[in-house]
Amino acid sequence: MNHKSSVRERVFTELRKVALPDSRFHYDFGEFIADFAGSDQAIDALMRHRFYRDASVLFITPDNCLEQLRYRTLLDGKCILMTTYSIKRGFWLLDPAKIPAEKLLYAATLDGMERVGVPVTLADIRSRFKSVDYMITGTGAINEVGIRFGKGHGFFDAEWGMLYRIGVITAATPAAAVVHDCQVLRETLYPEEFDTVADVIFTPTRVIEVGAPHKPTGGIIWNLLDPHMLETIPPLQELKEIESSLQATV
Repeated sequence: MNHKSSVRERVFTELRKVALPDSRFHYDFGEFIADFAGSDQAIDALMRHRFYRDASVLFITPDNCLEQLRYRTLLDGKCILMTTYSIKRGFWLLDPAKIPAEKLLYAATLDGMERVGVPVTLADIRSRFKSVDYMITGTGAINEVGIRFGKGHGFFDAEWGMLYRIGVITAATPAAAVVHDCQVLRETLYPEEFDTVADVIFTPTRVIEVGAPHKPTGGIIWNLLDPHMLETIPPLQELKEIESSLQATV
C-alpha cells in the first residue's frame, strides 16, 4: 500500500502539468480522476476499437476524462450504466432512447445525469440486461500490463465485483482504462485478488493491448472489504442481502 501511495505521488506530480482542474476539487487527485490534454484523442481511439463497436450496454465511470465519451456513447444510441461522484449514491442508467436529444450532453455530466438518468438497483440491472458488454474507467496510474492505481478507494473493483456477482459480466467482459501517457508506468506490479486489470489502455498517443489480464471472479470479497464501504454504499448492502437470502435457502 505504501508503494502504491508513492507511485500515485510520482504520477500526480507529472499529471498536474497536463490535467484540467475540477470545479469542486481543484487539483486534489485523491478526490477525482482528472480530465487531461489529449483525452479526446484517447476517446477517439477507444471508440474505433472492437470492444466499443461490439458493445450495446457500457459501464462508464463518473471520471472527468470520460465525460465526452459518455456524451458520444449516448449519441451512438448505446445505454450507459454508471455511478455518480462515488458509488455511494448507487447505480444510474442513461438510456438515449428515453432522453431528449437536446439533453444528451447534460446527461453525460455528473450534475445532469441524476436529473436526466434513472436510478437502478442491482435487481433492476439483473432483470433489465442480459449483459453489460464493456467496463470503462479512468484511473490515477496504470502499468503496461493493465494493473491500475486509482484514487485508492477501490470503487471500480467494487463495481466490477457487484456486477459480476449478479451475473451481468463475466471474466471475459473487457475492461478499458483511459489515461494520459504520463500515467502509464513501466515497472512490474502484481494484482491483488480483487484488482480488475484492464484489457486495453487508451492514451492520447497509444493503444496498449494487454494479454490475458487478471479478472476477479469472487464477486465481493467481504472479509477484505473496508467496513465503511458496506456501511455507506447501498448497492453493497443490497448485494449482502441478496447473498444472505440465497444462503438461507440452501
